[in-house]
Amino acid sequence: MATKERAKAAARRSKKHAGRPLWTTACPDWADRLRKRQSIIPPPIYKDQAAQALAIFKELRVVDLPGKPTFGECSEQWVFDFVAAIFGAYDADTGKQLIREFYLLISKKNTKSTIAAGIMLTAVILCWREEEEHLILAPTKEVADNSFKPAAGMIRADEELAALFHVQDHVRTITHRVTRASLKVVAADTDTVSGKKSGRVLVDEHWLFGKQSKAEAMFMEATGGQVSRDEGWVIYLTTQSDEPPAGVFKDKLNYYRDVRDGKIVDPKSLGVLYEFPPDMIESKAYMDPANFYITNPNMGRSVSAEWLEDQLEKVRHKADGTFQQFLAKHLNIEIGLSLRSDRWAGADFWKEAEIALSLDDLIRRCEVVVAGGDGGGLDDLLGQAFVGRERETGKWLAWFHAWAHRIVLERRKEIAPRLLDFQREGCLTIVDRPGQDVEEFADNICAVRDAGLLPEERGIGVDAAGIGDIVDVLAARDFDIEKDIVAISQGWRLTGAIKTTERKLAGGELLVAKSGLMPWCVSNARIEQQKNAVSINKQISGTAKIDPLMALFDAVSLMALNPAACGRSFWETA
Repeated sequence: MATKERAKAAARRSKKHAGRPLWTTACPDWADRLRKRQSIIPPPIYKDQAAQALAIFKELRVVDLPGKPTFGECSEQWVFDFVAAIFGAYDADTGKQLIREFYLLISKKNTKSTIAAGIMLTAVILCWREEEEHLILAPTKEVADNSFKPAAGMIRADEELAALFHVQDHVRTITHRVTRASLKVVAADTDTVSGKKSGRVLVDEHWLFGKQSKAEAMFMEATGGQVSRDEGWVIYLTTQSDEPPAGVFKDKLNYYRDVRDGKIVDPKSLGVLYEFPPDMIESKAYMDPANFYITNPNMGRSVSAEWLEDQLEKVRHKADGTFQQFLAKHLNIEIGLSLRSDRWAGADFWKEAEIALSLDDLIRRCEVVVAGGDGGGLDDLLGQAFVGRERETGKWLAWFHAWAHRIVLERRKEIAPRLLDFQREGCLTIVDRPGQDVEEFADNICAVRDAGLLPEERGIGVDAAGIGDIVDVLAARDFDIEKDIVAISQGWRLTGAIKTTERKLAGGELLVAKSGLMPWCVSNARIEQQKNAVSINKQISGTAKIDPLMALFDAVSLMALNPAACGRSFWETA
């Protein structure tokens, strides 16, 4: 179609649909659709474009299956629906891709990487822009090979494609001999993505990027070429994470849940999320093999229901985290607390004890409040916990905060994305200079003291090691060092506080402020049995952080002494 004719057609469509969206990517009834085995993928916007791409995609051969069948012969309908939604969002009249970003969350072994190879190869075949680069970005070399090898195999299994494409295994690149358009597979851990000008990008195993501190910058580099390419798109493929979601993975997953549910209106983004509805998660219906199909649309083809059932029986009684990881990878059950065999017993009751609670709420509701503190080194968090006794019920309420020096983001890159998540949530502060953390630590304690809730004696408990800075700052705020501050012995001597916290949590007598920080710290805690005593220490827990949890035990040590009620605060008498 001539340029002038395309412009007229676009103007007609724009006038016809002015003031209302052409399509929606929301699927608010997704839960019912999954239960009924119905599609959760919307139909293509342009059926002709979808049909053209599907005709090519269906002829590609899957070489690692017996007989090397084509996608058309071995795929379920959901695969064709997904391909159609991607290529059917291209407006050939204007040269614009109307849906620019796609997100697929699907369980392990549903041929995700093979489908990725087929989609990207189809894109290269259809590409009209000469010397255009198509990119598959993988977190590791192994994952990169999982995508490149199927694509290379599809070409070698077809004489016509073998003649049309040049395959370079050593650099994981496939090049169209006529247009010079290429498909390159890049491993983030070994290759560089700087300077890429790719119009179409596919990100494989997105959950692994959630563990990389520089993933967001990497994605900006990889997708930067789309600024000048209206036909470009990005596809994210992933399974659920084997740890609580973090970083870019957590952000994208939550965003696409909101798009799917209609909470966010974004017709340029499409999320296809195969996960259990909330009511099925609450009732643990995912444990019934009859429901495995919910997150495994390839059931009966690449996924064996019998194998899943057998594996579930093998791991369901394991307490080392294997069971939770099985549920995450094969049933897309999001991991919360990692309940390992050497876990702290209180972890089993933590989630049920969570409530919405701010420091102001704690001050308003309690008759007495004590403080605990732990950590504070440049490689550590400085953890703070307040435990108050509620005025009406006598229950204990706990609130937490933590501080981290910015240097931790470089020295502990494996946890940096998670710390940044906590910063955005507001339960952790990242400071740029030593001293800022202990000043803010003291500010919170002063707020409790000024409200008239801190005991006259023994109101602040801190780890006996490394409390110098805290003591100096509190002394400058007119605290009596001998009377107000208690050095809490650690190790086995903390057994009483650990056991008290466990019992209070289990009995519903300790309620804790809901946050992302504390479940993570609780899941990091490892118990060491020492005759009749138990201890939780940082050496056992490794590089993962537990400082705010240790601060809780310090505060519990003081609250267990049953401090006298401090009476009504001046907030109530004003």
